[in-house]
Amino acid sequence: MTIRYPNGKRYRPVRAATERQIVHNDTYSNRGKTLEDELNDSNEYYLSRNIAVIHKKPIPIQVVNVNYPSRSAAVITEAYYRTPSTTDYNGVWNGKYIDFEAKETKSKTSFPLQNIHAHQVEHMKRVQEQHGITFLIIRFSSLDRYFIVPYEMMMQKWTRMKDGGRKSIPLKEFEQEAIEIKIGLMPTIDYLKGITTLMNNEE
Repeated sequence: MTIRYPNGKRYRPVRAATERQIVHNDTYSNRGKTLEDELNDSNEYYLSRNIAVIHKKPIPIQVVNVNYPSRSAAVITEAYYRTPSTTDYNGVWNGKYIDFEAKETKSKTSFPLQNIHAHQVEHMKRVQEQHGITFLIIRFSSLDRYFIVPYEMMMQKWTRMKDGGRKSIPLKEFEQEAIEIKIGLMPTIDYLKGITTLMNNEE
């Protein structure tokens, strides 16, 4: 199926890591899962225990071409995104609005800022202005390390790039300024624990 952005440009998905390189907690349960899979599992855990209601946002698609290989089947062969996507996930936790983007990189040394789009940064800025909680979750797939990037850190690195500085965030800055998340079992990624740490640090 061909999917296009509102400007007509063809959508080419970034390949995610297909196999886990490191096994945590002596379990094979998460091997082969992408960051999206792990976050969806974690959100199901939060929901089932009434901790939070957070979901992946549906992407509005306009179907423009459909093939009917048989009378009982239809195959979408071309579609367009109706509007540019904002961030991946949003919801409510303890009366607070949560909104975040999740990204993976195969690099072992840095995260390229080109993986984030200007309209996503603008959306996160508006969420922050409305006192929502917005952030990035970055997975270094080759290292199997996960970080929460607070909005302020993300904006600082984004502004640095726009001012002619480096176009990526080095791993050492993640280690110094972000919050690293350790993988567990229930939930797989307890990012709300990381957000609680972030909020406590700000207070």
